[in-house]
Amino acid sequence: MEQRIGANSQPLEGAGFDPAFIPGLTSPASAEPADAKPEDARPEEAAEAEDVKAAAAPAAEAEAEATADADDAADEEETPEGPAFEAADRRARIVADHQGVRLSLDEEKCEFRWDEIGAIETEAPRFGKRFTITVHTPDRRWYPIEIEATSRSRFKEWEEQLDEVLDAYFDEGAEEDEEDVLEAEAETETEAENKAADEAETEAEDKAVDKAADKDKDKALREE
Repeated sequence: MEQRIGANSQPLEGAGFDPAFIPGLTSPASAEPADAKPEDARPEEAAEAEDVKAAAAPAAEAEAEATADADDAADEEETPEGPAFEAADRRARIVADHQGVRLSLDEEKCEFRWDEIGAIETEAPRFGKRFTITVHTPDRRWYPIEIEATSRSRFKEWEEQLDEVLDAYFDEGAEEDEEDVLEAEAETETEAENKAADEAETEAEDKAVDKAADKDKDKALREE
């Protein structure tokens, strides 16, 4: 019996036309879309981690605020209210406050506590705009620095500001030094008085001994 292929006939299907018909030759197409993301294998642990993170956030913020408040309080303690003086130009700078006096010229710097300062001298020139400030130390050393002012009218302003700082900090130390000097002088005077008294007593004893010796000598001569 003959079989004819007509217009209503379906095309043949088989291994010769579709390799997928042979098991193992090609893998079956995945039913999942290409952009699908893998499902979280541990959703409960991830949720717990998020809860812990959310709970720790307020505590961290509170700790940060407490640290900031402590730093602000420390800055306020380290910087007490009081007069301060500062003058500078493009190269030189001087700062005088409760800590002492600090000088800088280019890269060179030096600092002095108030108890390391013997005197501070200022000099305003008759001409020019260079204001000179000299720090003297008790060991007879001096450290001058020149500040160029924008105008000569700044000289008076700087001197007034520096005098205010010296009255607040330097004079206080000077009064303490003066008290120490007066106390030392009183002790020296007392020692001198005690020494003079001892010498007078010794001299009186020597005179008494000499007098007694002369008396014994006269007595011996009369007996002869």
